[in-house]
Amino acid sequence: MPRPFPVEFRRRAVALVRAGKPITTAAAELGVSAAAIHNWVRQDQIDRGARPGITTPESIELTKAKKRIRQLEDEVAILKKASKLFEEDRPHPKGFTR
Repeated sequence: MPRPFPVEFRRRAVALVRAGKPITTAAAELGVSAAAIHNWVRQDQIDRGARPGITTPESIELTKAKKRIRQLEDEVAILKKASKLFEEDRPHPKGFTR
């Protein structure tokens, strides 16, 4: 995975485009792909409310929530396996021997 560009660099690139410079020209001057700048501009429009979509803070929160859910699901799976192991050694609570 390529290393992400610093936030300040992305902000300056978006500011250039918002000031009227074409995306392809800004991309060539900054040594970045035009697609990357296009994505940054689109996300900036979403963050400003000019375009519908998930804002950057919402995206960060959603990513953290998904990570926590995966962690909790893993913990539940481990606990289920452990309870099955302990269940085999335990006698039936009613005294049945089957």
